[in-house]
Amino acid sequence: MKLGLQLGYWGAQPPSNAPELVAAAEAEGFDAVFAAESWGSDAFTPLAWWGSSTERVRLGTSVVQISARTPTSCAMHALTLDHLSGGRHILGLGVSGPQVVEGWYGQPFAKPLARTREYVDVIRKVLAREAPVTGDGPHFPLPYAGTGSTGLGKPLKPITHPLRSDIPIWIGAEGPKNVALTAEIADGWLAIYYTPRLAPMYDEWLDEGFARPGARRTREDFEIAATCQVVITDDRAGTIAAMKPVTALYVGGMGAPELNFHAQVYRRMGYEAVVDEVTALFRAGRKDEAAAAIPDEMVTETMIAGNADEVREGVKRWEEAGVTMLLVGCRDVDQVRTIAGVVLR
Repeated sequence: MKLGLQLGYWGAQPPSNAPELVAAAEAEGFDAVFAAESWGSDAFTPLAWWGSSTERVRLGTSVVQISARTPTSCAMHALTLDHLSGGRHILGLGVSGPQVVEGWYGQPFAKPLARTREYVDVIRKVLAREAPVTGDGPHFPLPYAGTGSTGLGKPLKPITHPLRSDIPIWIGAEGPKNVALTAEIADGWLAIYYTPRLAPMYDEWLDEGFARPGARRTREDFEIAATCQVVITDDRAGTIAAMKPVTALYVGGMGAPELNFHAQVYRRMGYEAVVDEVTALFRAGRKDEAAAAIPDEMVTETMIAGNADEVREGVKRWEEAGVTMLLVGCRDVDQVRTIAGVVLR
């Protein structure tokens, strides 16, 4: 099992100890460090800044939103970071949700699967640098010839030769169609709210993608990086209780009440009634009651907590389910070292 340090996106201010966490992750044998974006900090800049002091650890986005940049712009970011890091970049992509896509980026959210497929195709053309990049669209036509065009658009190749023509592309996906598409066109799956209990269901989705004509990978060379909070503690009950407000936020407060992808994930786990209750409470401003309505098992399904032996057993269970990397968040250097000591030693 590999470990990835998930630094996430910034809150009101940049995190003060991220450089120390990154340095500790590299020193302790973490495979990768990831940064995210929402509608504040971007994901590429922190990786370039913090990653400049590292030599081995891979630098991944988990995730950058495809509506934030055209695919050619995203490819420029990726090839630049890949050069600066000596070939250590992982490009993690995601569609986000309609509230962010339409409310922040001013782009339509419709047809996320088709947009993702076309986006990845254009990026791969840029990185391959075999010919001037063209695309028939309809989402990212190159050259653009639609309303308002001058007709002067010219197919181009990137001026800078990519260090690698095939930078790994991982996709953040939650639903069956997205996961199948990920297995077909990507090199890895960034799984959120993964639970080993449903591994057979995930395997069906993945196998559908692997079986499609032209699929890039097989199960043997495909990476599954799952977000999983790992906590080594003798107070397992207290840890679970502390996680319930976060779970309530994502289940009941993220997205729109009628379209919350995180809530859909938990519905597939069998928590339909809990999701309905938590959503109603959270939307009514009764956040403490929403957290209290979260059962313990709804938290423990997607995390590993306990003493060292319990955590090792949990990691083994996730590995047997097919996960190749755990993406963990750490508050301080001691936590990085403790997790590495239990999982990697």
